[in-house]
Amino acid sequence: MSELTGQGLVLITGASGGFGLEFSRQLEARGYNLLLHGRDKARLQMTLSAMRYPDRHRLILADLNAKSGLTNLLADADSASLTGLVNNAGFGIWGSFEQTGIVPQIDVIKTDLKAPIALTHALLPSLLKSGGFIINVSSLAGVTPLPYMSTYAAAKAGLTYWSEALRTELAGRIRVVTLAPGPSPTGFRDVSGMPAGKGSFFRTAVPDIITACLKTLDHGGGYCIPGWRHRLLYTLQKITPGRWALRIMSKQLRP
Repeated sequence: MSELTGQGLVLITGASGGFGLEFSRQLEARGYNLLLHGRDKARLQMTLSAMRYPDRHRLILADLNAKSGLTNLLADADSASLTGLVNNAGFGIWGSFEQTGIVPQIDVIKTDLKAPIALTHALLPSLLKSGGFIINVSSLAGVTPLPYMSTYAAAKAGLTYWSEALRTELAGRIRVVTLAPGPSPTGFRDVSGMPAGKGSFFRTAVPDIITACLKTLDHGGGYCIPGWRHRLLYTLQKITPGRWALRIMSKQLRP
């Protein structure tokens, strides 16, 4: 990795595709050097090859579900000069809670909630010193209970509440963005097992989502629901009585 640019160094977790890839593209265009984290070396290499200045960036391989994953990531990260942290790594499981094994359920909690909290706590002194930023990639799944995606929704609800509380605690010292998108073509459905057709009307392009997120960052941070389709979905979630919402979501998501 070459000398730091004027913008500094950003760690992006889950950089091997989807939001992580687009964060990499847009943050590189803003002049940042990047630490690109993932657990699949081949896919990380593809992200690196998509960069305009690949020699400015470095890859970090670590499985956040493994006992040594967080330790290895933090050991490899150059935290002393860190300017930004994008907590993007995450995945979900679609299906009946009763019929899904407990190990993948717990892994969702580890990746989507435990890892962002642990990474942020460890890297916060450096981020405060640089006056940098934190982006926590949550989801509109954290706004309302989701039958057949119950653990994922619980993890994202926890992430949203934690991120928003953190933003308040750190106000005036560091910028925090809670990104809460709805459906988008990131490959999430392939991992979760959800059929492609569900929620397709509300789908929003990945570049548009990340552009909206960084615009929120430019304005000092905040809670970002990107795009009119996602804002419409959020509004519907809020105005629909809870019992009705659960029935609708159960019908939409039932395997």
